Amino acid sequence: MIQVAVCGASGRMGQMLIAAVAGAPDCQLAAALDRTDSPAIGQVVANGVVIGSELAAALAKADVLIDFTRPEATLAHLRACAQAGVAMVIGTTGFSEAGKAEIAETAKRIPIVFAPNMGVGVNVTLKLLELAAKALQTGYDVEIVEAHHRHKVDAPSGTAIKMGEVIAQAQGKTLADCAVYAREGHTGEREGGTIGFATVRGGDVVGDHTVLFLGEGERVEISHKSSSRNGYAQGSIRAARFLQGKPANLYDMFDVLGLNALSV
Repeated sequence: MIQVAVCGASGRMGQMLIAAVAGAPDCQLAAALDRTDSPAIGQVVANGVVIGSELAAALAKADVLIDFTRPEATLAHLRACAQAGVAMVIGTTGFSEAGKAEIAETAKRIPIVFAPNMGVGVNVTLKLLELAAKALQTGYDVEIVEAHHRHKVDAPSGTAIKMGEVIAQAQGKTLADCAVYAREGHTGEREGGTIGFATVRGGDVVGDHTVLFLGEGERVEISHKSSSRNGYAQGSIRAARFLQGKPANLYDMFDVLGLNALSV
């Protein structure tokens, strides 16, 4: 039985993760964590677990920690997991380059699955984008449009950025060299070879992403739309299973789903 600890237990994603762990026949909720000032502290959730804030005590019971919180909190949890020898599934987005580098360095000590989106469908979409980017490299402009709920604090979404990274890598570039994140005023003609991003925020949109490959006389659109966070939660459970017995390393959802083995 995989002993799972969940961070951000009172949040929307945390509640979904707890339900997913409770519904998985091979997993057991070992601990549920929240901020020290959370009104949820002391509440009882699945498996009779009481929501607490003592990270060290939670990790002492866990095989893996699943974290969908904020970058600063996740990095603190990361350091604690490394000290305790506990594997980690990280779905948090909005990290700085320094934060990503710390995750990569820590993965030399513990196994980590780190992905901007844990959804199975999203990661299949990323593989399709890799194929499209190689085939449509010449004569097509690339634009990425994403929409999320009004409460999301980072933009573009981590998933949109990952889509851009996959496309850029497939075309032999780096996203940092070709991304365009904002357009305003007299911008001039679109520069060839760039990848544009557009962000929509509002309402309760869970997560919509569309990539457009725009050519002369035609366009190809590849979209993924989430209507529930349950897909992220189920993907996280698959990631937790994947990490059992794995050596220290930095993994992503392509590793979890076996998509790296598929050539395009």
